[in-house]
Amino acid sequence: MEKPIPLLRSFLFAPGNHPRRVEKALTLDADAVILDLEDAVATAEKVATRDAITAALLQPRTGLLYVRVNAADTEFCCGDLVAVARRGLDGIILPKVESPATLATIDWVLSQIERERGLKERAIDLIPIIETARGLRDIDAILASATRVKRVAFGAGDFTLDVNMIWNRNEAELSHARATIVTASRAAGIEAPLDTVWVDLQDAEGLETSARTALAYGFQGKMCIHPNQVPVVNRVFTPSEDEIAFAERVAAAFAKAEAAGVASIQLDGKFIDYPIVYRAQRLLEKIAAIRDRERRT
Repeated sequence: MEKPIPLLRSFLFAPGNHPRRVEKALTLDADAVILDLEDAVATAEKVATRDAITAALLQPRTGLLYVRVNAADTEFCCGDLVAVARRGLDGIILPKVESPATLATIDWVLSQIERERGLKERAIDLIPIIETARGLRDIDAILASATRVKRVAFGAGDFTLDVNMIWNRNEAELSHARATIVTASRAAGIEAPLDTVWVDLQDAEGLETSARTALAYGFQGKMCIHPNQVPVVNRVFTPSEDEIAFAERVAAAFAKAEAAGVASIQLDGKFIDYPIVYRAQRLLEKIAAIRDRERRT
């Protein structure tokens, strides 16, 4: 049986240069908050926003705290990392990753900062965003670069812009990219990836459909750009009561059968063997993590 998947259903973006939005985001039920130094911050404000973000690292929060820095090929990335990679930070979101060399370089820089600041080795998580044609084409090589990366994210906004693709409401055009990212993550032995944001803030139904599509593809969670999206995403990526009940019955029935030397059974007319049991066990581990988080918050 694989290691339990951590609870990462919802990642909420908050612009790093808006203290009130940051303060509110840290109190919400998102599993992680991403303070943004990239797209949400004007070029003229990027350097000054670093200090605001480092101050936010000391604030109380309900979930994990990440910072999206600027892309590695910009003039801001190194300064961003030096400013925010410190105690209180859970991880870095790195946009527009297109090569193993980029990922290896950022991983090395983080290692030097951790050493200089007395942090545990690889204490800071690193999540690359795959959001260009080159990044998608080379994802296998990127994930084979032996870095600290435990999961990746998909960015459909920049991806569809890069390939001149129309991002439709049903998102059928994203199918290939989603399937490729999920499959590559599994082949690399890392966790399931995080899905792209949903940009239409007035379309809650579309958000739910997008989240359910991502769940069906094998994503473990979804990034959000507004607090109102968090409850929807959390609900979609939380197992239903029926799913929990069936998983509990599968685990119990199979344990009894296995003790009697049987490795396949029927339950409610369905064939149950080890892959089905492992899926049930994974679901039960996930709901246990959700219930633990609810108790703590």
